[in-house]
Amino acid sequence: MRKRGVFAVESAVTVPFFDVDPMNVVWHGHYVKYLEQARCALLDALGYGYDAMLASGYAWPVIDLQLRYMNPAVFGQRLTVRADLVEWENRLKIHYLITDAQSGTRLTRASTVQVAVRLDNREMQLASPAPLLEAVRGVLA
Repeated sequence: MRKRGVFAVESAVTVPFFDVDPMNVVWHGHYVKYLEQARCALLDALGYGYDAMLASGYAWPVIDLQLRYMNPAVFGQRLTVRADLVEWENRLKIHYLITDAQSGTRLTRASTVQVAVRLDNREMQLASPAPLLEAVRGVLA
C-alpha cells in the first residue's frame, strides 16, 4: 500500500458511456480526469482550490504523473477516488487510489506532482508559497 497522506478526500465517479472503448472498458487516458476531479475536491477542502491559487498569484502545473492499472473500470461502474496529500512544503504531491465503490477492489493507483509557478513572471518556485502552507496548516490544526 502506498503512503497515506496527512489529509485526504474521497470523490465518487460513475463511469460514463463516453469514457469506454468498444470492449466496454475505460480508455486509459480517461483515468486522468478522475484524478483531476479528486484533486479539485482535495484542494477545495484545503481552501486552496484553483480559483484561490490564481488569486494568490500562482499556477500549479502538473509536472509528473504516474499511473498503475490493476483492474479495468467499466461502463456504469461506481468508483471511489481517494486523493491523499503527501507532500506540500516544496511541491504538491498527491497519491490516488481508485477502487470499486461496492467491493473496494483496487483498480488504479496514481500520483501527481505539481509545483508553484508565479503568474507574473512564470518563475518556478523552489518552495511552496505561503498561501498553500497556511491552507495546509489550517486543516491540520
